[in-house]
Amino acid sequence: MDYIVIVISAIFVSNIVLNQFLGICPFLGVSKKVSTSVGMGGAVLFVMTLATLVTYLIQNYLLVPQSGYLAELYAEKGIDLSYLRTIVFILVIASLVQMVEIMLKKISPPLYQALGIFLPLITTNCAVLGVAILVVTKEYNLMEALVFSISNAIGFTLALVLFAGLREHLDLMKVPKGMRGVPIAFVVAGILALAFMGFANLV
Repeated sequence: MDYIVIVISAIFVSNIVLNQFLGICPFLGVSKKVSTSVGMGGAVLFVMTLATLVTYLIQNYLLVPQSGYLAELYAEKGIDLSYLRTIVFILVIASLVQMVEIMLKKISPPLYQALGIFLPLITTNCAVLGVAILVVTKEYNLMEALVFSISNAIGFTLALVLFAGLREHLDLMKVPKGMRGVPIAFVVAGILALAFMGFANLV
C-alpha cells in the first residue's frame, strides 16, 4: 500500500479522535493548554509506536505465527491463541506507559505534574489499543504498521493541539454563562470533527 495514502488517511481523513472517536478521555482532559497537549501527544506517539511494534511481533510470531516451528506446532496440535490478543496487547501498552511515566518523572517533572492523572490514562486510551488492533485487522506488514501508528499518533497530537488552542482562545472570549466550560468544549470539538470530515475526498 502507498505509504502517503496511509499517512494522509490516518492524520486527516480517518483521524483517530475526530473521525473514529477513540481516545476521547485524554482529548478532553488534557486539552486546556497547548504545552500540556504537546507533551501528551509526544507521550502517545512514543507509546503508540512502540506498542504497535511489540504487539505486531507478538501477534505474528507468537499468537498467530505465519511460518516456522511454532506455526507447524500450532497447526499440528490445533492451537489457536488469537483469543489472547486483547489482553496481551493491553499488558504491553500498560508496561510501556509505566516506562514513559518513570522516564518523564526523571527527565521532566513539570510536564509529569502537568499531565497528572491523564498520563496513566494512556494505558486505557482506546486509541493506542485501537491502532494495535487495526494493524492486525488491516493485515499491514511491519513497515506499514509503523507508518500507520506514527501517523495516527501525529493525527491525535494535531487534534489535541488544535483543540487546546481553541480552548485557550475561548477563555478570552465572552461565552454565555450556560455554555462556559465543558458545554462549549463539546460544541467546539464537534465543529472541529466536522471540519476534518472535509478531508474525506483527499483519499
